[in-house]
Parts: sequence; structure tokens; C-alpha cells
Amino acid sequence: MSRMPIVATEQAIAHLDAGTWARANARLVVKMLAEFSHELLIAPVPETEPHAADSAVYTLTTHDARVRYRFRATVRALEHWHIEPATLEKTVDGAPAPLDAVELVLELRAQLGIGDAALPTYLEEITATLYSLAWKLAAGGLRARDVVDADFQQIEAAMTEGHPAFIANSGRVGFDSIDYRAYTPEAAAPIRLVWVAAHVSRAQFTCSADRSYAEHLAGELDAADRTAFAERLEARGLDADDYRFMPVHPWQWHNRIVYAFAGEIAAERLVYLGFSQNAYQAQQSIRTLFNRDAPTRCYVKMALSILNMGFTRGLSPYYMRGTPEINDWIDRLLRGDAYLCDKGFTILREVAAIGYRHPHFEAAAPSTDGANKMLAALWRESPYNQVEASQRLMTMAALLHRDAESASVIGELVDASPLDIDAWLARYLDAYMSPLLHCFYAHDLVFMPHGENIILVLEDNVPVRAIMKDIAEEVGIMNTDVELPGEVARLAVEVPEELKVLSLFTDLFDLIFRYIADILADERGYPPQAFWQRVADCVRAYQAAHPEFADKFARYDLFAPAFKRSCLNRLQLRNNAQMIDLDDPAGHLQFAGTLANPIADL
Repeated sequence: MSRMPIVATEQAIAHLDAGTWARANARLVVKMLAEFSHELLIAPVPETEPHAADSAVYTLTTHDARVRYRFRATVRALEHWHIEPATLEKTVDGAPAPLDAVELVLELRAQLGIGDAALPTYLEEITATLYSLAWKLAAGGLRARDVVDADFQQIEAAMTEGHPAFIANSGRVGFDSIDYRAYTPEAAAPIRLVWVAAHVSRAQFTCSADRSYAEHLAGELDAADRTAFAERLEARGLDADDYRFMPVHPWQWHNRIVYAFAGEIAAERLVYLGFSQNAYQAQQSIRTLFNRDAPTRCYVKMALSILNMGFTRGLSPYYMRGTPEINDWIDRLLRGDAYLCDKGFTILREVAAIGYRHPHFEAAAPSTDGANKMLAALWRESPYNQVEASQRLMTMAALLHRDAESASVIGELVDASPLDIDAWLARYLDAYMSPLLHCFYAHDLVFMPHGENIILVLEDNVPVRAIMKDIAEEVGIMNTDVELPGEVARLAVEVPEELKVLSLFTDLFDLIFRYIADILADERGYPPQAFWQRVADCVRAYQAAHPEFADKFARYDLFAPAFKRSCLNRLQLRNNAQMIDLDDPAGHLQFAGTLANPIADL
């Protein structure tokens, strides 16, 4: 037996010591109690009546009355539970017990409403999330002050939280322990892509209007790679003009394609070409890779049939077909809008796509089934082509990041900038929120602007503009009366009137701002009221600049007293294999009462 498998086997468990595992469980249990309380899945009871912004001691009794959790917490705006980790304790029959995230799910099973079929997979996802968190804790990672000075991809790999709201956010069901070190964003290992030649009878390549297939390949593959791939086809007596070159994630090739597409490979409709030379790095979204050797080249997003955070992360060849046309249309829309141009708000276009349609799976299952999402890829522009020499790039997820000592990146950014917190937040909100308000009110256009989907452009550690990515599958136009060309027509989504503005309330207020407000209050003593005042000021400034939308401001009122509480963990607990239908995203949302709007009276 060779030494490498033995070393890899040992490395797989090197971080699983009792102390690190206990720390990982403690962190995740704190998050579980906070987010499940936020979504009203559980209801901790205060031991004494809490005053407005003061902390209080809370007790949670599980379905098993012998098990109790006790902790001190402050419930802030948007019912954000800030739990003080050092105060959290668990008892069983009054005796201290260790914190265990998997046990907590089982103890809360009745309250969570998770079904018998979903529970084992959810427990596996929780355990995998713990495994990942323990690995990050053992590795240490960058200090927050070092993140401020790190480069774009160092920051990408330094992110530890995953999605801030989802509990089971690093499940990656399908990866083994060697895959974890090879393909996860936190491992940041160099990845080389497998390339195949896909016969034109099965594969469809589409691209933006500013390029052709040959031009696109010339920009993304070294000449030596293109020559070597063509020679391999010629050596088989095959004509390269009958094929389209496409990248495949190495995991997907070994674990899905060689088996499910074995007949296509035998018939030479799918021909293995080898690895390209450039090294890539996995991004937070895991199936998207960044070119480390040539940063101005495109990201590559590929099908990766692992279960992660509510979906099997395949990629649909049917959706891919229309991706470049949709991105070109949105890009023209944004570039033709004077306000958005002034704010510098842009997208990273998905400029080319390719999908392979397997006739057997098409006959056996609908296009939405994972069997028909195993072999597709797209190329997305690099942000390095949109920044000046004086500017830096940072994932917006970094604003929610705290290091191993709980120091925040946003706090360190403010310290390293020439601005105070008030002024820094005003600049950030103008760069991020103002363009999204305009897209909504001027164009009925909504994105999914969570932290991982936004790249901030910084100057002197101050955000000056925002770049939006992940367009084709996560954008919608909430107006079915508007005429849209070709593939763009699929963006028109039917959304009930009362839910339209929820895209702003949920995606910005609840999923980004409540965390930033909490971090600044906890770490810097910055009053939450002051944070929400900055948000209100940004909204009012936009409204004052655009009186032509006064009727829409009234109809979709960001100063309404309350809004529906949309619950992401409830979605995952209900169906952790497919949380929502992309063709009807609003139809599957899970609500639990309302949240008081923190800017209603500001």
C-alpha cells in the first residue's frame, strides 16, 4: 500500500480532537438557538422580564422536559437573538451536559417539524457542517485585521460561516474526506479542470454577442491546451468541428459522468481530452471556480451533483442555453440607466454556456430532475477586468465575518479607513442598497443580493461600488406584463403584490443588515438605532432623488410598520433535497408571522 492513502486517511481526522469538536458544537448550538428562535420554531422563556435593549436570562425546555438550555441573550431589532456564548449551558435532570448540535436537533424534533424521511439527511448535513467548522477552527484562519489587507482569493477562502441564516450550510453530501481537502473553498487547494469534447448532436454552446465559440476558447484555454485537445480527437479519427470543448469538475467526472455517461463515452459522443493547465480555486458557492493562474479569465461554474443547503448542485443545460442572452440583456439595461452608471453598479456577465443533453435521462425524467443536470457549465466574467489600480475586491460576505477571536472584518475595515462608522455605513449603503432600490422601483428587477453574490469594490477600505454576480438563476422581473425578448422572457415571475417588496425586506434587512447591526452593537457599542437610521436615510435619499416613483414608494412601502417573516431554515427542514422550485420561487416560501420594521418610525 502506498504512503499517500495512509497520510490522507490520517489527515481526514487530524482536526477531530475533543476540544475542537466541543468548540464547533458550542458555536453551532448558539447559532441554532438564535436562528430557530428568530424563525419562531422555538420560544425561549425569560426568567425575568427583559427591558427594551437589555439582555436577560432565557431558558429553553425541549420536548424531553429533563433537557434544558439556559443562556443570556439580547433580542434586537428584527427579533435577532444575540446569545452570549459564554453563558450557554445545558443540563439533563439538572446535571451539566455537553453541547451537541446533533442531539439538539433530535431534542427539538417535534418543534422543528422535520419529517422522518428528511431527518437522517439533515443530521448528516449538521454533522458535515460541524466537521467543516472544526476544520476551520483547527486551521485558525486569518485574523480580521489580516483579512483587511488580504487579496481577493485569500479573503474568499477565509470565510468561515457559510450562509449566515442557514444552520446546515456546509453539508456537501457526496464529498468524501479527500474531496473536502481538494474541492472546498476553505481548503483553497488548486484545482485543474477536466475537459471533454461533446458532440454537437448532444451539446449546445451559446455565448454573448461580443464573442464566438472560437474566440471564447482562445480567451479561456492556452494555445497549447487547445492544440493538444484537437490532436487527441484527430488521433481517434474524429473531426474537432463536430465537437464542442467543455470543462467538467473533477469530482463530477469521477463520481457521475464516467458511470452515468458511460454509453456516450463508449460511442465517442463524449471524449475525454485531459486536464487544462490553469489552476482554479473553489469559491464560497463551491461549484464555481476562480482562475488563480490567470485572474482576468472567467470564473467557471460547473455541475456538481452533491447535496448542499437544500439543493443538489447540478446545472441545467436548458437554463444554460439562455444564460448569455439574459446576461447581455441585463447588462444593457444597467448600462443604459444613468443612475446605476453613476453608482457604478454592474454585473459579472455569464458570457458563455454549454450543456449536454443525455437522451436516456430526458426520456426518463423531467428537465428539472437532477438526472438532467449532470453535465453543463458556464463562464462568468472576472471582476479583475472592472477595477482600477487603486481599488481592491472583497466578497460582501466578509462584512459578516468574525475571526477565531470574534473580531469583525467590518470593524477592522472602518478602523483602517479615514471614516467613522456613520460615514462608512453611509458609503456602503449608497454603494450596495441604493442600486438595488433603483433596480426594484425603476425596473421591477430583483436579484439575490446575499453576501456571497456581491463583490464590493473598495478604495482606502471604503466601499465605492458593488458588483452583482450569479445572474441567470437568481434574478427576476416582477412584472409579467412587460414584453421581454427570447430567453429573457423566463425572467418574468408571477409574484403576489404583497410579496414583491419582501425581496428587499428579506434579502437586505433580514439576511444582511440585522447581522451587521448586531456585530457593530456587540463589538463596537454602535447603537442599533443608529445603524437603522443610516438605512432609513439611504432609502429617503433615494426617494427624494426619484419623485417619479412616488406611487411605487407608497405601494411598496419600505417604511411599513411590519413585513412577513420569511424563514429559510423552515424551508430546508421541510424539504432538504429541493427547497424551492426555481420556476415558482414565491410559491414555496415559508412564513411565520411578521417582523416589526426597524425603520418604520425613522
